[in-house]
Amino acid sequence: MIGPRVLRHALALAPQSDRVIFRRFIPSNANRIMTILGRAMALSEAETALHLAAMVAKFQSRHFDLERDLMTTFRHVAHHLFTDVPLSMERRLLIGALFSGEFALESAALFNPSIVPHPDQSGVPDRALRFVMSLRATGEGHISSIEFRTGLIRDAELTVDPVSRRVMLAELAADPAFNKVAFAFKLHEMGFDNLHTAAVLDTLGEWFSLTDLNRSLARVRREGRPVKQELHNTLRCILWLADSNYEMSFSPECELGNRAIFPVSASESNGIEDARFVRFVEDDGSVMYYATYTAFSGSAVLPQLIETPDFLRFRVLTLNGSAVQNKGMALFPRRIHGNYTMLSRQDDENLFILYSDNPHYWNDPTLLIRPREMWEAVKIGNCGSPLETPEGWLVITHGVGPMRTYSIGAVLLDLDNPAKVIGRLRTPLITPEENGREGYVPNVVYSCGSLIHAGTLVLPFALSDQSTTYATVDLGELLAALLGGAPA
Repeated sequence: MIGPRVLRHALALAPQSDRVIFRRFIPSNANRIMTILGRAMALSEAETALHLAAMVAKFQSRHFDLERDLMTTFRHVAHHLFTDVPLSMERRLLIGALFSGEFALESAALFNPSIVPHPDQSGVPDRALRFVMSLRATGEGHISSIEFRTGLIRDAELTVDPVSRRVMLAELAADPAFNKVAFAFKLHEMGFDNLHTAAVLDTLGEWFSLTDLNRSLARVRREGRPVKQELHNTLRCILWLADSNYEMSFSPECELGNRAIFPVSASESNGIEDARFVRFVEDDGSVMYYATYTAFSGSAVLPQLIETPDFLRFRVLTLNGSAVQNKGMALFPRRIHGNYTMLSRQDDENLFILYSDNPHYWNDPTLLIRPREMWEAVKIGNCGSPLETPEGWLVITHGVGPMRTYSIGAVLLDLDNPAKVIGRLRTPLITPEENGREGYVPNVVYSCGSLIHAGTLVLPFALSDQSTTYATVDLGELLAALLGGAPA
């Protein structure tokens, strides 16, 4: 049987090194901080004003609120000052600049996209759809963050709204809230279910703030003198877990395409990788956008979950359960028989399916799909959340074959029982072509999510871990190919 026709489009989203964010660079050595502060304090007021004016002239137009950012940095080092003499605003700002710099979010790559319908469809032309695309942006040190693009899909053509070179980061909530049951469960999973943990949590309510937690930690630390290693390790782990669960928001005045989510916790200090966004509709019709992503600390990976109703306010949470392992977890867009359902790859080789009554807890994975064809002989994974069609759940997959070549394929799961495979392409939809093979990681095509609109599969994908393009496939042709092929 002839496979579905895949139309590759000319659109290319390439990394732009001029899109920069403001970032603090504060030495870990207190003596170095003191030395730098001493040089700033030795300047006269006239010299201070002159140096500040030169810096502002170069950098102010590149950031949304440079003065605010510089003052925030100043406050992070002000406790190292060796004088109580009030400082001029100019000196404070210059000190902030001495401990700050720019980071080019996407200087190396802009890749691994996912795409969902935009929460605001007002004013959209007939038969068109406004979308939100997430992208993995990679810059200096191969540190990855999440960027966004918006645009319209119309007549199977995708247009992307222009973006500014100025990028805004989210503002972290000063005092985030934590659920005690979930917090304790994760500590148990991590092997810190001990008397010290109980002492910290016992005085906290069902929901507690970071302030509440710090107060309890301080009390246990005082009571535990002299501090033993087990207590030290437990308290450090509790702080690490709190650091990995946070809330943040953007100003609504900042266009979505100019927002970025940059690593803020120790668990993701080396990158936020491959966010798979899905528009999830609850049984009562309410909508929440979820995204699973991989937090990378430089030595370990940790699957995390993002929740946002509007792409303005975000909650970042650790996932819990024995099945929370490896990369590539992808949530189905609705409950099935009352349960949340997830695809995952527990063993870095096969696709599994999981069910849960809570999107934050995942256990008991069931093997779903093994590699079968040569183009997926090394391993198989998903390319984002399943898409619902009348014929079944459409799962876009990726397979790794000879010479670690990544290709994109498709599988169809039963609508009522997604643990049942009812169709599977024998040949890939998309493979690396000559004009897209070269890049940061050669011979790779990869996606983190697609969508269906007006009978067309819109599939954005990355080329060799460097840039992003997209393809379209007639949904009818694709389903016919899947249902006409041999089942797995």
